[in-house]
Formats: sequence, C-alpha cells, structure tokens
Amino acid sequence: MFRGEEYERVFLLFDENGDGKISPLELSNRLGLMGGEMLLKEVESAVESLDKDGDGLLDLEDLVGLMEGGNEEEKLKDLREAFGMYDVDKCGFIKPQGLKRMLSRLGDSRSIDECKVMINSFDLNGDGVLSFEEFRVMMQ
Repeated sequence: MFRGEEYERVFLLFDENGDGKISPLELSNRLGLMGGEMLLKEVESAVESLDKDGDGLLDLEDLVGLMEGGNEEEKLKDLREAFGMYDVDKCGFIKPQGLKRMLSRLGDSRSIDECKVMINSFDLNGDGVLSFEEFRVMMQ
C-alpha cells in the first residue's frame, strides 16, 4: 500500500499548472509522457467517471481512486510496458539520457539536467537512475 505523500507527489507531477486539480488535458499530457496512448475523448470520459464532485477535474482523492482501482496484474503489466519504453538501453533502469530521448520522441524536449531532476524526484536510493520499483512507486 502506498503512503499519502507518494500519492501527493504523483498528483503534483500531473497537476501541471499547480491549481490543485488535474484537467483532462493535464492527464492526457502526463499519460503521453509516460507512454500511455489515450485519445482526449477517452481521457475526458475517464475523468468524468472518476470525478466525484462533478467539476470536470480530478482532485487528489479522485486520483487516489484511479490509482487504487483496477486489476493489479493488469496494472503491473501496463507499468512494465511503460517502463520498457523509457528503458531505451534495455538495462533495467531509466537513465537521464533515455528519458530525454523518449520525451523528445513524444514532443517534449528536455535537457539532460532537467531529466536528472525528474529522475531524482523519484530516485529512492539515490543512484541517479529509476529502477522498475521506483518507477512503480512514481506511477502508483
């Protein structure tokens, strides 16, 4: 089970404009950066089904519901697939160079230093790369 602070870190990552809510566009952008492929209409539909207060946006509680719901085996499979997209060297880790390359393919050009900062945000053991377990914590 994940702690509240881990959910909050993920929430802040998705909440691009810092308004305390995740819009369908923000969710779509972040899913795209992580290798997810959903049409904006699909994301809007998902937000609508998860949005408990009906404002068309996800708050932290809604995101926790999204992250805790569903089949664990299927979620793990999807996470491994997404991780593999960022592990471009197939070494078992997401490195800053691989993250930069994948983000560039997705149209989000970042410097190596920016990629290091992104990785360091979730690098639990401080080795400068993300293992699958660290990636899983970040995503869940």
